Amino acid sequence: MTKLQEAIGFGLVLGVIHGMAQPVYSVPVVPNFTQGSMTSRTETTSTITETINSMDYNTGYQYSVTGSGVEHSGETIVPNQSTVSTTINGVTSRWTGLSNSKPNWKQTTPGAAFQFTETYSGPGLSNQTIIQRETVIESVTETTSIFSQ
Repeated sequence: MTKLQEAIGFGLVLGVIHGMAQPVYSVPVVPNFTQGSMTSRTETTSTITETINSMDYNTGYQYSVTGSGVEHSGETIVPNQSTVSTTINGVTSRWTGLSNSKPNWKQTTPGAAFQFTETYSGPGLSNQTIIQRETVIESVTETTSIFSQ
């Protein structure tokens, strides 16, 4: 070994010994506050929109006649009925209505005064109600944490 290498090695050994002999110091961590608080606020808004569709159906018919100065023609007063059924998405619906014929009525005294009212309400949709509403829900949550030392 050369003298230069010996000097470098000796210096390295002395440096390590010197570093190990130094005391180690630490600084204590102390909070610099004595008390405090933290506040958190959360606001949420939800909107719910609903549509309610209600449908009423007549499955039969209503036929009525009223008046004065008229009479039945003599044939049957019970009208001919027809039944119709249909299946949609596995649901079978059946309703009864009048066929193309209905009872005939005539004036009791031709040319005299009379009153005659004939009404027919067949099967099908009789009433539809649509309700649309919107509900807004607002929520506020406020949290406060208080701490001291």
